Amino acid sequence: DIGYNFLVDKCGNIYEGRAGGVAKPVLGAHTLGFNSNSMGIAVLGTFTSTKPSAAAVKGIARLTAWKLGLFGANPNGKTYLKSGGGNLYRKGKNVRLNVISGHRDGFATECPGRQLYGKLGSARTTAAGYQGR
Repeated sequence: DIGYNFLVDKCGNIYEGRAGGVAKPVLGAHTLGFNSNSMGIAVLGTFTSTKPSAAAVKGIARLTAWKLGLFGANPNGKTYLKSGGGNLYRKGKNVRLNVISGHRDGFATECPGRQLYGKLGSARTTAAGYQGR
């Protein structure tokens, strides 16, 4: 059992991370301050200067389209989450985030790496397409 709800490898394979059931709203421990009402995906690798594989990005899109679809959420949408406190937002602050955001959007970190962070827009678009949006 790890903090992230899911893991995606370079081949686009998806693995359960946080135990409790993939279709259930399992509380992760992936982004300090924003673990409630969210889901965390760890893409295996370091993407500071290395580009993620197309299969990994597609895996993110497939996973988020399905999981967000369980709750009627639009992958291209925005949402408000209340911070539980962290190094970027004070406890109780309502923060507007992309429905599919990177770790750095809620916590001062370089994660998920510049190269992967730059692919989140295409993952959002692809996930929305899978949902028929």
